[in-house]
Amino acid sequence: MKKIGIIGAGLSSLYASCYLAKNGYAVEVFEKNSMSGGRSQFFEADGFTFDMGPSWYWMPELVDDLFTNLGETRADYFQLTRLDPAYQVLWKDLTSTHIPANKSELIQLFDSFEPDGGKKLVKFLADAERKYTIATESFLENPGLKIGEIAKLSVLKNALKLDVFKSVEKDVARRFSSDKARSILNFPVLFLGEMPSNIPSLYTLMNYADLELGTWYPEGGMHALAKALESIARKEGVEFHFNTQVEAIEAADGAATGISTSKGTHNFDAIIGGADYHHIEQKLIPAKYRRYSPEYWNKRKLAPSSLIYYLGVDKEIPGLEHHNLFFDEDLNDHGKEIYTNPKWPSKPLFYACAPSKTDKTVAPAGHENIFILMPIATDLEDTETIREQYFKLIMERMEKRCGTSIVDHIIYKRSYCISDFKSDYNSLKGNAYGLANTLFQTANLKPKMKSKLKNVFFCGQLTVPGPGIPPALISGKIAAKQLIKSL
Repeated sequence: MKKIGIIGAGLSSLYASCYLAKNGYAVEVFEKNSMSGGRSQFFEADGFTFDMGPSWYWMPELVDDLFTNLGETRADYFQLTRLDPAYQVLWKDLTSTHIPANKSELIQLFDSFEPDGGKKLVKFLADAERKYTIATESFLENPGLKIGEIAKLSVLKNALKLDVFKSVEKDVARRFSSDKARSILNFPVLFLGEMPSNIPSLYTLMNYADLELGTWYPEGGMHALAKALESIARKEGVEFHFNTQVEAIEAADGAATGISTSKGTHNFDAIIGGADYHHIEQKLIPAKYRRYSPEYWNKRKLAPSSLIYYLGVDKEIPGLEHHNLFFDEDLNDHGKEIYTNPKWPSKPLFYACAPSKTDKTVAPAGHENIFILMPIATDLEDTETIREQYFKLIMERMEKRCGTSIVDHIIYKRSYCISDFKSDYNSLKGNAYGLANTLFQTANLKPKMKSKLKNVFFCGQLTVPGPGIPPALISGKIAAKQLIKSL
């Protein structure tokens, strides 16, 4: 039985471990932290259960298909609830918009924004669906190793249909005139690492995922997915080594031979790196087998980092839905302070999640569990003083919009920012979402999944297909298939 070592226990690594174990390989996973999930970890404090990272569950059919690929059924591990409203947007004019799950109500909503807004939306979503279908069928599972993957005539024709040379902003602006319609349709790409003016129109496929496929919540919390995959992996015999720091990938004659950890050395026939790609390639692989230089990594355009607060509140907060987008400041100004002139934002937008509105198990009765995220540029100075400054600013705006005191009722508080992303995940420059999805960092132009060191493969958000929950899982599947093919 061939032995496979996997570095990291994030979603991509978990899926790779399941896939390999199901195919008859002996798999061991090494994780520096105390649990699986990577950015999808959770923690418990004072009766609250906090998901630490991803909070939006989109594209449920892709996740279900990936369970089916393992011979499993997602519903055997956790149930899903579609949120209605999917989320609310709080505007600068002190109004708010609730995004309904019902298509007819959604059309009516866009009619309220501008003349024929609903009709425009129907056509826009039909185009977005076409992009979604083409992308998932032709691109998502490509390993990004050969130019032939995108040079096939059928794929090239599909690429032209995807308007890859047009920006999301231009695509939305030529169809819609109202600021609210434009903001809602530009929102899904905000975390892809650039302003909507620089993200290929291909990514309007996310509007289809958002408005047609819907926003869902897994029973028990977002970490239910990682727990399910770990359960499947253990059932198939995968061995997990938590609280174990990987120190080096051992090599001989141009091939990987094992993994050296803080607790000893393990021999393997092949290795998958599912932790931060940059960290593995620049710190763990012997220098002569590194494909990329420090200069290459320094020039990569990264998606944002985040300043996050986890709050336990001893009362329920009116005016909040499960997902809340505070678009009560200028989107372009905040975006420029992330991407164009990186600095701490002057008037930031932010996102607040209150999963206790849907799931009463994540907070004590009559309490609220609140997760707040403010996107920021990577590699900024990160101090407690700065974190407190923004906490005060955000709380003032939330209290004003919700019409109630929040700060005086906080019984648990924790912040998380750039230095934590670096220390917990070895994250390049403290990024939260991987590489920016610009045209020149898409598909084959991402860092290669296969290392120069024989029998070493990468998965995760810095390689194909990119960041997000379904892409992370797919990345683990692609890496596992490439590894099997190589042995």
